[in-house]
Amino acid sequence: MFRKTTYLLLLLFLCFASGFAQNEITVSGTVLDADGDYPLEYATISLFSKKENKTITGGITDPKGVFEIDVAPGTYDVKVEYLSYKTKTYENKTFTQDINLGTVSLMLNLEALDAVEVIAEKTTVEIKLDKKIYNVGSDLTVRGGTVSDVLDNVPSVSVDVEGNVALRGNDNVTILINGKPSGLVGLNSTDALRQLPAESIERVEVITSPSARYDAEGTAGILNIILRRSKLQGFNGAVTLNAGDPTQLGASGNINYRTGDFNFFNTSGYSYRESPGNATTNTEYFNGDDPSTFFKESRIFDRERKGFNTNLGVEWYINETTSVVASFVYRDSDQNNNNTNTIQEFDSNRNLINQSLRLDPEEETDATRQYAVNYDKQFDGNSQHRLTIDFQYEDNGEEEQSIIAQDGDAAERVKTIENQDEILLQLDYTRPIGEKSSFEFGYRGNFEETDTDYTLEFNEDGTYILDNDVSNNLIFRQYVNALYTQFGSKVKDKFSYLFGLRMEQSRVTINQITTNDLQRKNYTGLFPTVNFGYEISEKQSLTLGYNRRIRRPRSRYINPFPSRSSATNIFQGNPDLDPSYSNSFDFGYLNRFGKMTLNSSIYYQRATDVFTFVSLDTGETTIVGGTEVPIIRRSPINLATNDRYGFEFTLTYRPSKKWNLNGNLNLFKSVTEGIYEGTDFGADNFSWFARINNKYTLPGNIDWQTRLFYRGASEDAQSTQEGILSTDLAFSKDLWDSKASIALNVSDVFNSRKRQSTTTTDTFINESEFQWRQRSFNVTFTYRFNQQKKRQKDGRGNSAGGDDFDFEG
Repeated sequence: MFRKTTYLLLLLFLCFASGFAQNEITVSGTVLDADGDYPLEYATISLFSKKENKTITGGITDPKGVFEIDVAPGTYDVKVEYLSYKTKTYENKTFTQDINLGTVSLMLNLEALDAVEVIAEKTTVEIKLDKKIYNVGSDLTVRGGTVSDVLDNVPSVSVDVEGNVALRGNDNVTILINGKPSGLVGLNSTDALRQLPAESIERVEVITSPSARYDAEGTAGILNIILRRSKLQGFNGAVTLNAGDPTQLGASGNINYRTGDFNFFNTSGYSYRESPGNATTNTEYFNGDDPSTFFKESRIFDRERKGFNTNLGVEWYINETTSVVASFVYRDSDQNNNNTNTIQEFDSNRNLINQSLRLDPEEETDATRQYAVNYDKQFDGNSQHRLTIDFQYEDNGEEEQSIIAQDGDAAERVKTIENQDEILLQLDYTRPIGEKSSFEFGYRGNFEETDTDYTLEFNEDGTYILDNDVSNNLIFRQYVNALYTQFGSKVKDKFSYLFGLRMEQSRVTINQITTNDLQRKNYTGLFPTVNFGYEISEKQSLTLGYNRRIRRPRSRYINPFPSRSSATNIFQGNPDLDPSYSNSFDFGYLNRFGKMTLNSSIYYQRATDVFTFVSLDTGETTIVGGTEVPIIRRSPINLATNDRYGFEFTLTYRPSKKWNLNGNLNLFKSVTEGIYEGTDFGADNFSWFARINNKYTLPGNIDWQTRLFYRGASEDAQSTQEGILSTDLAFSKDLWDSKASIALNVSDVFNSRKRQSTTTTDTFINESEFQWRQRSFNVTFTYRFNQQKKRQKDGRGNSAGGDDFDFEG
């Protein structure tokens, strides 16, 4: 009985195995270039079933152009595709057993080559009615650099020596990644932007008159960073390696794999950088009837930064009109900052009295995780009739610690732990009305909680004693719910308009755990937006925009416990700080004439309850080098009003295919009026900055680019800053039929990017010079596979790399 049962089971297994083996067959072949007869690696093969009305499976070719695909027996349309080649399709092929299709020869699609945008030849600045688009791929001076370097080369944008970003001279800028807040920016956007590689960016959109669709946060406007992402069938991407002096090493890559209804994408980068910097400060303290005392403070920064970031995701095309994108962002970085601070004290005759040495070795770790899901539904096959839903969760953590030594002895131990959780919910619905009108509404919720734990301990006879006056734990919560609607239309193909209204309700909780003090603030605001456009001709147009926006205080601005940058200077937040509101107008003129394009605008903004940072004598003193000196506190306050006037233009000139020249000039005047504690902190400041980019192709197809940037002098109620001139230089050469490139760039050629300022108060005068980063050299090598330095549009009408927010209506 056992033997019969065994034979029966064996027979059933053999039948099952035989049936299973017949369930799949192998379709193979070789894909070659029709003219050169060489293999096409990464060509895409897909098998489409008309019966099931979908792509069943697919694959790509290996370096020899060979493919092998396992599929169930049946009838299929076999499609063979390769970038810039004509697609070959074998219809109604019935497969019942393993088959080799032999050689599949593909021919170049010359029309497609003409239509494809070649990044190397694309102008650096692209002009739209409501924005400027800066195409990163064509800029040689940022290769091997970071996002911070990219932004510092964008028209209307400036980045100071400390990495703070400003738009038209206003530092209250909202920075988005692919149209949304992102963990790639993190808790400290200045540090995060210095770690994200420039090669991961497709373009930057400068939006100075945002519609109601966007958050009202950011009185200056919005910078939208679009990351690279291809939607081409098959496997494609690029890898970049860079090295430089001062020591910097980096590797980054963007990879996409599109098969059937799924598109897998990843952008990752690792960097190691050493960034030496220095600062010098000369201070004269007015000692009443006694002679003045002079101090010279010299600081040397030895910064070591290493970080890894990745953006991994999958896009599922459910059908021709519906897709879902899920992505995960992870960013991790470690920083070691060794600050050496030498303080020299002089008497009124400038004789050296005392000298002290302060060492501040700071270690910092940052980690960010972000999970996001996007649902996109198009109705009736119309990309303008659309519903999108977004969910995003973000977790940020940052820890800083240092043991500060004074004249060789451990004096202070400082530690800051900051954790932030943020949830984003967003829904947008757009519906066309007729052929030239559109209606839109949506909801957005941002829910943020930041926990900051700061401790300061002093070394007393070998024991660290906690300073309860400074150490603190603050929990800051900010919940913002928003609804918006807008309507746009075009009249007689000449005049277009977009009217929008946004309502935002904010709830803020300031919970000071250390002192058991709890404060709550609730405020609701209406934010109207108006945009007009008029086409004078095909080459000339006018735009007029109005918007109301808000600037909310960050947790650091309202934390009432002081943090010390040195023994004599502290920063202290203001829990009574209220939001600042602004009303802005922007009038633009665009003209394309001959080989030139001019985009200019006049703008005006009036802000109330403006944040102003003031330096005041605390009335307390400390001993430095044996001398008692006052402690200065710097805090933000709401000062009455600020009026900002400005004019800017961007001029692009392309006399030949080999030569591309563009320049940007921004002139602005800022008038602040306000009195605080009997002191007039009003200021009338005129400043400007200009940027010139010149790119020329030398013999041997070597691209040469030079950039000049000048930021004019500026001043506020207590300080003046001198102008800064910097120069960048780069050379680039394509290799191996444009599959690879090598570039050399020199940042700050003349080592002149230094901030020089003077601060004057009733008790002291301070002159300082600060250089964040010295002149640097960088060599970058990029290898592309199945990209050929070209970008195409996907089937949904979007250019590869992200959303394209054109002038709505």
